[in-house]
Amino acid sequence: MALSNFLVGAVQMTSTGDRPKNLATALRLVNEAADLGAKLVGLPENFAFMGRDEERIASAETLEGPTLSALREVARQRAIHVLAGSIAERVEAPGKTANTSALISDDGAIVAVYRKIHLFDVNIPDGARYAESETVQPGDRAVLAPSALGRIGLTVCYDLRFPELYRQLSALGAEILCVPAAFTLFTGKDHWEVLLRARAIENLAYVLAPAQAGRHSANRVTFGNAMVVDPWGVVLARCPAEGDGVCVAPVRRERLEQVRRELPSLKHRRL
Repeated sequence: MALSNFLVGAVQMTSTGDRPKNLATALRLVNEAADLGAKLVGLPENFAFMGRDEERIASAETLEGPTLSALREVARQRAIHVLAGSIAERVEAPGKTANTSALISDDGAIVAVYRKIHLFDVNIPDGARYAESETVQPGDRAVLAPSALGRIGLTVCYDLRFPELYRQLSALGAEILCVPAAFTLFTGKDHWEVLLRARAIENLAYVLAPAQAGRHSANRVTFGNAMVVDPWGVVLARCPAEGDGVCVAPVRRERLEQVRRELPSLKHRRL
């Protein structure tokens, strides 16, 4: 039986190429959210490292590596679930990593692993170029994690633009959708909140959206605005546009069931 009511925390960070500093910040903010009562705390995409591709590839870790091991320990110590937004996971393909999200349970076990499916290959009109597929190996399956907090769907950043994935998670029974991200400033200012609220409304699910924020390097700036959205599309909590922090909001099963009862659109789907 899933917990009826609990708090979730969305972490916001400005990660750089300094791995020890990034991890220390992540652990501090996870603990801060736990101090506020959060039972599920989400970290953003690439929370442990945002730097040059060659450094990311050279320092990629396995799921048993030091980054997830540190999060597993804090999850166990604080008896909370932790979403490791994404790390660079070592893969066999030369010159590549996976962009991998992991859900850690309150006993420190890794209960679900998702590898980002949709890769960000975009030339932004502000002059920035992104070619994630050149150095990242895509995942190939949707991942839903049954947990003591409910059924949790895992996605990462650019996935947000592909509603088919969320429909698949919804069909599998998702009640909370996780979208750890490093959304660009150029796209985020117009699309981030709109898309998060749309995914919540379409699937009548809570959305937990941790985010990177601010300037990470000379040519990388992200939008921030980590947030939690309810199944009606209401933004329950939001971090400021810049700076490290955490926002916390309630997940209430009664609210989820009420929305799905009053607007039973998930039962009306015709494919």
